[in-house]
Amino acid sequence: MSTTTSGQHLTAAEAFRTRPLSRAQRAQRLLHRHPELSPLAVLVVAGVAFQFANDRFLLPGNLSLILQQVAIVGALAVAQTLIILTAGIDLSVGALMIFVSMVMGTLVGHAGLPGVLAFLIGLAVAALAGLVNGALVAYAKLPPFITTLGTLSVFTALALLMSNGESIQGDHLGSFLTWTASAFSIGSFQFTVGVVMVIVLYVVGAVVLAHTAWGRHVYAVGSDEPAARLAGVRTRKVLLSVYVVAGIVVAIAAWALIGRNNAATTSTGVDANLDSITAVVIGGTSLFGGRGRLVGTFLGAVTVGVFRNGLSLARVDVLYQTLAVGLLIIGAVALDQWIRRPGSAR
Repeated sequence: MSTTTSGQHLTAAEAFRTRPLSRAQRAQRLLHRHPELSPLAVLVVAGVAFQFANDRFLLPGNLSLILQQVAIVGALAVAQTLIILTAGIDLSVGALMIFVSMVMGTLVGHAGLPGVLAFLIGLAVAALAGLVNGALVAYAKLPPFITTLGTLSVFTALALLMSNGESIQGDHLGSFLTWTASAFSIGSFQFTVGVVMVIVLYVVGAVVLAHTAWGRHVYAVGSDEPAARLAGVRTRKVLLSVYVVAGIVVAIAAWALIGRNNAATTSTGVDANLDSITAVVIGGTSLFGGRGRLVGTFLGAVTVGVFRNGLSLARVDVLYQTLAVGLLIIGAVALDQWIRRPGSAR
C-alpha cells in the first residue's frame, strides 16, 4: 500500500515538474537563474533610445567618459554586492572610502611617507574597519543596517577631523596615489588605470564567487543561514570575512578616488553609499541575499551612468535625471519581488 502511495506521489511530483509553463513563468525562471539579464535589457534599450536623442551618445569618447564616471561607484558596488549576497547591507562604504583616502593623502602629503606605504596602511585601516563591522554583525548579532548606519557617522567624523576642512592637492600626493588617473588609449577608446582596476576587481570577484568554496559559502549564508550552519558552513567566519574583503575593496576604491579627483578630499563621494546600493539593486542582486552576480552589478552601475549621461546629452534637467534613477530602483525591487514569488525555479 505504501509503495502504491509512494508511486502516486512520485507521479504527481513528476507531473508538477513537467507541467507546461506560461510565458510569464518561463521568464520568471530565466530571470531567477540569470538576474543579470534584466539590467542588460534595460541597458540596451536605453542605449538605443539615447542614441536617437543625441547621435554623440555612442561615440567612443562619450562611452569612455561614462566608464570613468561610474568607476568609483562601480568599485564600491563590488563590496556592496558581497555584503548584500549575505542578506546584509553596508551604509558606510562611501564614508569609509573618503576616510581611507584622507588617511592615504595625509600620510603622504603631511607625514611625507612613500605612496606605496601610505596605500598599504590605508588598506590595513580599511580591512580593520571591515573587521569591526563584521564582528558587530556576525558575533554581536547587531542588524547590518543599524551597525553600518552607526559606522557611517564614525567614518565621516574621522575623515572630517583628519582633513580639518582642507583638501590635499595632487601635487602633494606623489605619483603613486595619483597613478590611477593615468590615461591610455585602445583604438578610439580612452581608459584610465582606475577604470582598468575596477574591471579587474569585477573579474576576480566573479571568479572567486563562482569557482571557490568561499564563494559558495557566501551564497549559502545569504540564502539560508541556519541551513548553511547545519550543513557545516562556519557562518560567522564567512560573514566576518565578507566584511573584511569588502573593506579591502573600499581601499582600492579610495585609491581610485584620489586619482579621479587629483586630490584627497571630503567634498566628493558623499552620495556613494546609496549609489553603490542602487547599482547592486538595478544589477539584479536580491536584497534578501543568496542571489545575484557581479556581472549584473557592473551592468547596473553602467546603466545608472548611461541614464545620467544620456539624459544630460538630451538636456533633461538634473532633477528629472534623479527621478529616472529612482524609478529604475523601484522597478528593480518590484522585479526582484516578482522573481522571488513561489513557482520560480531555482
